[in-house]
Amino acid sequence: MHVGGLELSILRPADPEALLDEEAFVRDEFLPYWAELWPAGVALAESLPRRLDGVDAVELGCGLGLPSLVAAARGARVVATDWAGDAVELLRRNAERNAIVLRVEIADWRSYTGSFDLALAADVLYERRNVEPLLDLLPRLAPEAIVALAGRPYEAEFLRGARERWRIDEVARRVVRLRAERAAEVVAHRAGEVGRNATR
Repeated sequence: MHVGGLELSILRPADPEALLDEEAFVRDEFLPYWAELWPAGVALAESLPRRLDGVDAVELGCGLGLPSLVAAARGARVVATDWAGDAVELLRRNAERNAIVLRVEIADWRSYTGSFDLALAADVLYERRNVEPLLDLLPRLAPEAIVALAGRPYEAEFLRGARERWRIDEVARRVVRLRAERAAEVVAHRAGEVGRNATR
């Protein structure tokens, strides 16, 4: 498939519904959302900066991981996380298939820890219970985040809360960049896009 100026060969489950696991659903309402190539994931991948050399990035709830693949291909050091082991394994295979280097981890993003330059998330607000964890997590993970929305009812609540902590810019339809003070300069500098005379 062609995305973000790249041609990627992506393996996908032929029948996502066949991945339903009743035990996992009972335990944590787990559904195999990861197995679909959602429009928000494509939009996020298309909206990423053209150069990300040297940027430490994390994708939360990566699913098929299209944004992670594009970010890594553009020079970022990427950690892609998902709590579905099948998702992580398939992303590992797709990265190898496209000669892209990234790291994958099985993790529930709602309790993830780490320190990065950039956080990525696409369509993770499909349930209201994800709003507060995302608002709490993003400022602890990175000074900048790019979040792709999908028109879900809880996204407005997330954006209201985010405006209290971040500067928000819409970079594409339903894709927003959240930035703490000086975050844009830090990420651009690490990507080699800030000139020698940039304001500090």
